[in-house]
Amino acid sequence: MNFKTIILIGFLISFQNIFSQQNQDASILKVLLSKYYQNEKVIKKERLQLLRFYCKKAPNNEETFEVINKNQLLKSNSKIIKNQVNNKLDEDWSNELNSIFSKENQYLKSKVNDCLSLEAYQKISDRNNDHNQRLMIVSKPMYFATKYCLVKVAFYRNIEHNNGCYLLLENKDNVWTIIDLLNEWST
Repeated sequence: MNFKTIILIGFLISFQNIFSQQNQDASILKVLLSKYYQNEKVIKKERLQLLRFYCKKAPNNEETFEVINKNQLLKSNSKIIKNQVNNKLDEDWSNELNSIFSKENQYLKSKVNDCLSLEAYQKISDRNNDHNQRLMIVSKPMYFATKYCLVKVAFYRNIEHNNGCYLLLENKDNVWTIIDLLNEWST
């Protein structure tokens, strides 16, 4: 094989891995949105939306190390998970949301509505002067052991009573399933 062919094959493999990762992220996000928006009402004209979705993927931080130490499966894969901790992440969920809602899942889309920045959430929350609104923040999924994923979900409010946890998911027959909630917290 010549050098150009090797470069082309390498590019195609890396492109396929990136595309596969995005599809996996979309699948994970769909599971999380379905779980947390399950009891929310469909957003219609002049109905107040109580749960909103944060557009950015939250970076994984050192808090992940604490979670790893409390779970045997995570401990045995700690090196792979720790390598995915990145405080300087600058990605958003727009591609995944477009993938989820482009052709199907319109009922779920009517509950999620649009994603918001923190500033937009605070502006809407202040305008409504209502403290029962929450902002759902989802971290970048961390994949390990070919069929597991760890992702943090937190709920922010302008007042106290914030909460969150890490979710451990398993891919069984190409379907992501939540198998455990780890390190649950609330203020």
